[in-house]
Amino acid sequence: MSQVLERVSPGEALEVKPIRVLNQIGLDLTDAVGLLSRAVFLSASREEAPWQVGDATILVTGPSAAWRQAPATPPEGWPFNLEWVQIASSGIDGFPAWLFDVPEVTTGRGVTAEAIADYVMAAILDDVKNLSSRHAHGPEDYASADALKPLGTLDGKVLGLAGFGAIGGAVARRAEAFGLELRVCRKSRQAELPGIASVDSLPDLLAASDIVVLALPLDDETRHCVDRRALSHAKPGLHLINVARGGLIDQEALIEALASGIVRLATLDVTEPEPLPAGHAFYSHPAIRLTPHIAWSGGQGRERLAALIAGNIQNFLVGESLVNRIESASKIADPLRV
Repeated sequence: MSQVLERVSPGEALEVKPIRVLNQIGLDLTDAVGLLSRAVFLSASREEAPWQVGDATILVTGPSAAWRQAPATPPEGWPFNLEWVQIASSGIDGFPAWLFDVPEVTTGRGVTAEAIADYVMAAILDDVKNLSSRHAHGPEDYASADALKPLGTLDGKVLGLAGFGAIGGAVARRAEAFGLELRVCRKSRQAELPGIASVDSLPDLLAASDIVVLALPLDDETRHCVDRRALSHAKPGLHLINVARGGLIDQEALIEALASGIVRLATLDVTEPEPLPAGHAFYSHPAIRLTPHIAWSGGQGRERLAALIAGNIQNFLVGESLVNRIESASKIADPLRV
């Protein structure tokens, strides 16, 4: 069996000990780990009983139908020899709570934040400019009613961010460059955000903003946080953008808010369930722009994830703190940050 350096405290002598990494995400980690290539890397699918981890020390996994349908109780002997579970996604919903009953759990928080922020800005700009509907097909279009109608603008608009972690921060940097006024709703008040006003609640954020971006994790506190009560406070004409989890929105309440006009437009990259069944109202609703959970794609997400995991393996082996660690599924310090 291949052997690697034992996990030790910084400054202690390094000793050789075997370690097995079970990789269920199909991402080549051997090159990224580099000098630690003597580790035993095992590949497996996460679509069939991904909790069958054998004698692995580290499990690298991600969301899947199998995890969503996992038994309510762990397999006998869990967590076996596992010392650490690395989740590829930012969110930990969709996994059984017992998965996190291991010494260390880390996530892929932040690796796709830049791509998601680009999606958000594209949605905002497409709404105010809508250039695809303003093409000139001939000289006559220069004097048409559409040509004479002014384009929209972001000047004077307020962007509300529900959650201010990696995604919220990436959106804020882009939005500031466009001159948008920013509002943030987050549970933590430990640090001030220069140039960004904080509001105390999601209803307050909806009331103060022309555009609201949902960038929250999904948990018991945030499930259906965008409900009838919250939407009743919304500023008329709101553009609601959800790039986090579909379960944040009460979908029936959203349809009612769209019908009343208090929400003018909803850009949704996520839904509950996903995908929605054929014939669902969201597919054909004129005020909903629905994309099939693609906001995260593009950019350097896969490379960043590989680098994050490789760095964490190195930290693990020398006893240093892991990046993006969480305590447990039930002990997230700030459910309004992602």
